[in-house]
Amino acid sequence: MIHPPHTIPSPSGTAPAATAPDALDDIRTRLEADLDGAARAWLHQALQEAAGDDGADRPIPVWELRLAEAGRRVGSDHADAARVLILHAARAGTDALTRVYRHGTADERRAVLHALPHLVTGPDALPLVEDALRTNDTRLLAAAVGPYAARHLPAHAWRHAVLKCLFTGVPVDTVAGLERRAAGDAELARMLGDYAAERTAAGRGVPDGLQRVLALATATPPHGTDRAHGTRPHGKEA
Repeated sequence: MIHPPHTIPSPSGTAPAATAPDALDDIRTRLEADLDGAARAWLHQALQEAAGDDGADRPIPVWELRLAEAGRRVGSDHADAARVLILHAARAGTDALTRVYRHGTADERRAVLHALPHLVTGPDALPLVEDALRTNDTRLLAAAVGPYAARHLPAHAWRHAVLKCLFTGVPVDTVAGLERRAAGDAELARMLGDYAAERTAAGRGVPDGLQRVLALATATPPHGTDRAHGTRPHGKEA
């Protein structure tokens, strides 16, 4: 996941979404404050190239090359934030994000997942989240349960994502929208209870965070919450 202090707050294909400029500006400001002169100059150039690159006359857009070298240029602790900024500057849509995800490294796939809420308005990119949730890479899992999944992942898949976080050791605090989506979810409560009983019967400990999620799931849900997607009626987020 994107490392503090650059944690993200809560090309072709689907048109890029309207983003929260303040959040992205904050990421950039914090990132630039931590970079040395050479790394900062590289970031500025990479963002300028991404903003002006239409991908014409070359098999691979230059911004995709910058994604690949980000770790070497700004350091592994800052690479996720740099990649998210580059993807946003390039106005990457679902097709381009899918291409980077399918052909990129684990680090690049993670950056794509972090960038989704800034670039894709609807559920078109859910296949990328679903793919990440099938892995056992805990950093990829943590990125997959971010704000985009909180908005668009159907209830059944979201419940299983929470369970997977518990049994792979991904902190439940990583799950975006946890309190909103888990509140009063009787089916999630049942699944958590069954999982805890199985662990106890096998002489194994219950994962950290399970009791917290169970308490949320047995609480009264906010009035008007749509359990299928954790939203208010007519698509307004809870």
